[in-house]
Amino acid sequence: MANLGTTELDVFRLCLGGNVFGWTADETDSFAVLDAYAAAGGNFIDTADTYMRPNMGVSETIIGRWMAARGNRDDIVLATKVGSDGGLSAGNIREHAEASLRRLQTDRIDLYYAHKDDLDTPVAETLRAFDELVREGKVRHIAASNLSAERLRESLDVSWREGLAEYVALQPHYNLVEREGYEREYAPVVEEHNLACLPYYALAKGFLTGKYRPGGPDVESPRSKGALAYLDGRGERVLAALDQVAAERAAPVAAVALAWLSAQPGVVSPIASARSVEQLEALLPAVGLKLTDEELATLTEASA
Repeated sequence: MANLGTTELDVFRLCLGGNVFGWTADETDSFAVLDAYAAAGGNFIDTADTYMRPNMGVSETIIGRWMAARGNRDDIVLATKVGSDGGLSAGNIREHAEASLRRLQTDRIDLYYAHKDDLDTPVAETLRAFDELVREGKVRHIAASNLSAERLRESLDVSWREGLAEYVALQPHYNLVEREGYEREYAPVVEEHNLACLPYYALAKGFLTGKYRPGGPDVESPRSKGALAYLDGRGERVLAALDQVAAERAAPVAAVALAWLSAQPGVVSPIASARSVEQLEALLPAVGLKLTDEELATLTEASA
């Protein structure tokens, strides 16, 4: 377990992404993945009110049904998001928060994200709306995803100045082949404000699982096109480095990629999804895998 930034929340070092629930995993498969994750000690689940378009809200609904069936809500640190549908106005936040609570069958959201920036709504309005939810006990902590570094800083400054709830975590696009944007723009803000970094696309749309190879078989996945975009000279170097470390440690390639990410400054719990128990089993070894300085350097240099 790891502490989530400045909060009292203790989370598993692998956050289970709920974007596949109701999309590439039906409810039965989703329940199986959630059960296996919890059985392994996992307690941190990430979803959003728009997962998965066009069936928005279905992921929250499945997770809510699972928690109700298992009676384990108090054991779960639950994260969801608002803003991708309708923006971050006070009215939209309130409406969507209440809808998420109903679908999730819970009275509180542990970590509530601004999913996507809304340049038409003043930062102060958004933060006051979040602050109201926190004061009412419907949200425990707030976080940000897909805000520019400039807007993130502005939000933190407004919260401090007005005594409002502050973002405690950042969910950025960050992984072994997507480093520059986060490390240049966001890492300084994360360090300065002691934010918890919870990267999404931690496996680069599946590329860092190792299943996409030059001349390899076609992979049936809605994300295949995005993953194949990484299959260039740099991507092949990264795969070779991952293969080397994975062989030496007798670990799945995906677990090694996640272990590298977990070792980066500020990263608390990378987010990865699995549409089957078998896929999840390739991710779970990352939690106990501590790479050596030499192994970390090998991977970092390959991805430079």
